[in-house]
Amino acid sequence: MGEVVQSVDRTLSILELMSYFEDGLGITEISERIGLHKSTVHRLLRTLIYKGYVIQDKRTNKYRLTIKLFELGNRVIADMDILKASKIYTEDLMKTFNEVVHLVVRDDNDIVYIDKVEAKNTIQMVSHIGRRSPLYCTSVGKAILAYLDEEEVNEIWNNSDIKKYTENTITDYDVFRNELDKIRLQGYAVDNEENEQGVRCVGVPVFNFHGEVEGAISVSGPTIRVTEEKVEEIANEVKKCANLISKELGYRG
Repeated sequence: MGEVVQSVDRTLSILELMSYFEDGLGITEISERIGLHKSTVHRLLRTLIYKGYVIQDKRTNKYRLTIKLFELGNRVIADMDILKASKIYTEDLMKTFNEVVHLVVRDDNDIVYIDKVEAKNTIQMVSHIGRRSPLYCTSVGKAILAYLDEEEVNEIWNNSDIKKYTENTITDYDVFRNELDKIRLQGYAVDNEENEQGVRCVGVPVFNFHGEVEGAISVSGPTIRVTEEKVEEIANEVKKCANLISKELGYRG
């Protein structure tokens, strides 16, 4: 770890402690809980008051946080973007398997491809940024659906044009619901030639700071390369990647 500035470290310790006490704390309480002399705590609190992070209740003389930290956090969150947050991670994921990586978001009953990291293979995917595909028969779409509530999933299913793109496409709702249960259990979804013959995809959801599904990423390739035996290995790496992107977006699940 690099050099730690003592005064900054102490100040942040006070802020972190105070975040647990909405009614505030007195100087003696703060001093005892973080092991600092009362004069040091008082000096640091005066600075925090000056900068607008802390106020002192005139009735109780206790110190408590203002919403300034919340405002700062919101500025960061407002500038977050799943595409920007994912770039470095999806590039690394592509290099791990030399297979195409997709990033998608949901739009009504479809997923929309908003990024594609192309692999250097002779057999390449026909997908492109801006392409739409159904939620119900893609790995990324199923990964998103698995974390929506049952009523919303049912509505999406009823408003989708459910048809067989291949012999593997799931078109029975009860079977589909069981598939979503399985996805939640294992943490990833597989499109086993359900949307396109000869193509297998492994998808994982990406979550935002609200704990909601923001989108999904996948590794896709021809079944001769993305074999059934490799699915779990690929899934583990896609989950790691999705988790890193989710953390960039503020997810702390």
